[in-house]
Amino acid sequence: MSDPVPARDPFVDWLRQCTPYIHAHRGRTFVIAFGGEALADDSLPALVHDIALLHGLGIRLVLVHGARPQIERRLAERGAELHYVNGLRITDDAALACVKEAAGAARVVIEALLSMVLYNSPMAGVRIPVASGNFVNARPLGVLDGVDYRHTGAVRRIDRQALRKRLDDGALALMPPIGYSPTGEVFNLTAADVARAAAVALNADKLIFLLEGGGPRDADGRPVSNLLAAEVDDRLAGAPDLPEDLAQALRAGAEACRGGIRRVHLIDRRQDGALLRELFTRDGAGTLLSGEPYETLR
Repeated sequence: MSDPVPARDPFVDWLRQCTPYIHAHRGRTFVIAFGGEALADDSLPALVHDIALLHGLGIRLVLVHGARPQIERRLAERGAELHYVNGLRITDDAALACVKEAAGAARVVIEALLSMVLYNSPMAGVRIPVASGNFVNARPLGVLDGVDYRHTGAVRRIDRQALRKRLDDGALALMPPIGYSPTGEVFNLTAADVARAAAVALNADKLIFLLEGGGPRDADGRPVSNLLAAEVDDRLAGAPDLPEDLAQALRAGAEACRGGIRRVHLIDRRQDGALLRELFTRDGAGTLLSGEPYETLR
């Protein structure tokens, strides 16, 4: 009588299924963007642990963070507010001061979490150097339709050489939603614009947006797993009430595809482990935006 076949170990099966993705992602460059909401969420340490895991697997990472809630809270404390016209922010002097404070505080929070080396935690034995700097050259939006947007700007250029040097040295690059002009001016940018520009400048393998409500949905409310960049304009026109972070990610993602980025991922940040499921499973956990259709995309 033959010996009974031992039960399969789910952990071993899972690890074997992840192995092709681990090999495929090693040495690749990913740009990951998330909003300031993540910084105020109790789940932020778990997200940082997942990011640390990606770094430990040999993935070159650029993190781009937003700071909108933190900016608005500081403005409220000063009895001011951030004004919007046609969906664009007007950053006056008071708002710019709050932008600087919020960006600096966000950097400290992220760097502190990435510096954890607690035993019996996912960060045990980890050493992640974090590099931040004046990687973004920006320009003012200027006056549009009679509205002066003051210190609100757009990315003009990314210092590709400096950013790539930090990644080559093994550092994780951290980029706030701020840019600088050659004359020393500071501009308030969107995290989506910074992430798009950084991804295109580095010819990144993936641009990933962690969103507060996840990616786009179809007419029945079901998540859309694949989307072409050419479909984005129609989708935005047909759904003017989309959450702002999703609309910005779709616009920036489509533009990144046109700039040569092959794969843009839109993921619900609030789902624990969604980033890992998107990168290390066949079916993923979000929406994959691309310039061209793929027969074996998933």
